[in-house]
Amino acid sequence: MAAPSLPAWLALQTRARTLRAFSTAVSPVTGAPRLSPPTTERPSKHERPPRRKALPPRTEKMSVDQDWPSVYPVAAPFKPSAVPLPIRMGYPVKRGVPMAKEGNLELLKIPNFLHLTPVAIKKHCEALKDFCTEWPAALDSDEKCEKHFPIEIDTADYVSSGPSIRNPKARVVTLRVKLSSLNLDDHARKKLIKLVGDRYCKRTDVLTIKTDRCPLRRQNYDYAMYLLTVLYHESWKTEEWEKKKTEADMEEYVWKDSASEKNILETLLQIKAAEKNPELSKEELLSMKEVEDYKNSVVSLKNEGDNENTLSQYKESVKRLLHLM
Repeated sequence: MAAPSLPAWLALQTRARTLRAFSTAVSPVTGAPRLSPPTTERPSKHERPPRRKALPPRTEKMSVDQDWPSVYPVAAPFKPSAVPLPIRMGYPVKRGVPMAKEGNLELLKIPNFLHLTPVAIKKHCEALKDFCTEWPAALDSDEKCEKHFPIEIDTADYVSSGPSIRNPKARVVTLRVKLSSLNLDDHARKKLIKLVGDRYCKRTDVLTIKTDRCPLRRQNYDYAMYLLTVLYHESWKTEEWEKKKTEADMEEYVWKDSASEKNILETLLQIKAAEKNPELSKEELLSMKEVEDYKNSVVSLKNEGDNENTLSQYKESVKRLLHLM
């Protein structure tokens, strides 16, 4: 079977060579286009893949009643595609307008509070209600609150426009307390006022302690409470040199057992003796309205100093006391 097929194969090969030579010779003359077979080659590694079309910004798809806390649930940098506001920021070039929000690095430098909108804060409060207790019914007025909680602490939080949300002034702690709410006797009260200096307001009876030495607010709070504790215990101490204080060394003028009280008593006793009315006692003389007015005028003159008002009060009280009016 193999012998007869060999001549046939050779004949086919000869015809193929003749046709190939003929087609090669006539192709330049006829100018017929040469069809290339379809190729399925892969693109080169250096060729870039086609880019996907960018989606429109989120602001164009937002509805009017958009739930804003779902857009900014937590603190995050400014995203121009999520904020539907025409915000501009930056230095205007050639008296133009500031830069728009798209690609604006100035808006990324500063912290934003887009996550703390009134709606978000309201939701936070609703979530925290389960962990809060009701306000005590007994504390229904400011007077009762001051009575049971006499110490008042003031702190402040700042919204800073800078690379950090922390402000150095936020560490300052101010403590206020009324001296009348502290358990102090006359000696301890006067000594504490002397120790604190101008931190005490006589008109409002309030002691103010302001601390800002420590870097943290909690540290300044502890330091303020420490200062109040030390001042309280130190004011109750009585040193040996304090027992030798005279009337001239007192912080304020005291009417009781003073030279003015003794002098007015002697003067009134002499007047009553001349009027032949010596039956009045010392307590009755001191309880007279004229003597009370004279006492108040003398105390004001000694403590506040001589001015037009105190001198006028002293003059009128002396006239009424000696019946010169």
